[in-house]
Amino acid sequence: MTGTELAALAAWAQSCLPELIEAACAATVDRIPFYREGKIVDAAELHRSVGANMRFLVGAIAQPQAPLDLEAPTATGRRRAMQGAPLPEVLRCYRICFTTLWDALVAHTSRDRELAAAEALLSTASLILQLTDQHALALTESYRATTAHLMLARQERRAAMVEALLTGLPGADTGPWEAAELLGLHREGVLVVVAAETRALAEASLPDIERRLADIGIVSGWRLTPAQQLGIVSVRSSGTGTGNGSGYGQLLTVLRTTARARTGISPAFGAVTDTPRALRLAQAALAGLPPGRAEVRPFNPSPLAALMVYESEESRRLTADVLGPVLALPSEDREILLQTLMVWLDNNGSAERSGEILHCHPNTVRYRLRRVQDLTGRVLSDPHGIAELAAAAYAVRVADKPPKSA
Repeated sequence: MTGTELAALAAWAQSCLPELIEAACAATVDRIPFYREGKIVDAAELHRSVGANMRFLVGAIAQPQAPLDLEAPTATGRRRAMQGAPLPEVLRCYRICFTTLWDALVAHTSRDRELAAAEALLSTASLILQLTDQHALALTESYRATTAHLMLARQERRAAMVEALLTGLPGADTGPWEAAELLGLHREGVLVVVAAETRALAEASLPDIERRLADIGIVSGWRLTPAQQLGIVSVRSSGTGTGNGSGYGQLLTVLRTTARARTGISPAFGAVTDTPRALRLAQAALAGLPPGRAEVRPFNPSPLAALMVYESEESRRLTADVLGPVLALPSEDREILLQTLMVWLDNNGSAERSGEILHCHPNTVRYRLRRVQDLTGRVLSDPHGIAELAAAAYAVRVADKPPKSA
């Protein structure tokens, strides 16, 4: 077979191009809801895209030896990715365009009984299949490369918004709540800040955390620094105003199953302008954890604990003045007495509950507390004494380093 029959098929298709383009557009709209809606790709743009593809196909049939130009599918893949069009639907549109041309050639050739026409049709089939694969590959590679670029740009912008909230320094044209809304944080919920120690230089210790939280309906934004992975998390209010409802519990569960290094969590807060303060408290909770332990610790919600963080010099002085004799004990005795005091304070002064947590008898708890009273000269039944001991205990808890005697 010479190229004459192939050229004749191409010439016939060329003469029918307007009808072929209309048929491919109609089939696309009929079969693919995405194009039928016309919200992202309207009828005019679809017509232009299908027309370019159809003219390319017909030209390739007419000149099968000509160099292949894949600029059209590459441009389409890039444009559709930027528009947010789903890749499967875009590829299906391409297949419909090619199928429309093939069906038309089959119908035309069936009216011609000559062997040469049938051979030309077979050659055309092989060529169209090859072009379909090459077009689809070029479109897919362009689409994916553009999508990756857009995702990187989006992550960089989100990281910038997180940084703006954490530092309290939004851009000139962006207020705190505008930055929060760009991150998708809920106004009707409460927020928490998470600070996780990196395992190595700028290596996330909460891998894939944004997606993990998104899978359970929790919105967050993250920024990775050389030393810490920092996040702002939107936890929908449970109605109590404390932030300790199911959303907060889900967050803790995800963090505890994901964390590969020390991780601190701030108390819940409602005003986005409080984010820098929350960051400091989350970092204080992190610093209070033993080095090298992959543990998650929420910062104590007591205002007293926050005060100790913000008045660090006074908190150190308070610790030395109130708990100095306890801190001077040998390490094992010191740790037992401090732990017992903190657990007792965290459990409403209940020796029974403290004993359950510490795995000892309530009388043992009471004995240890009497030792604390004897050493410090503060009585736990005296409001002033208990206030000073509680404040000093909070100061010890949020200290950057294990306490030592003055």
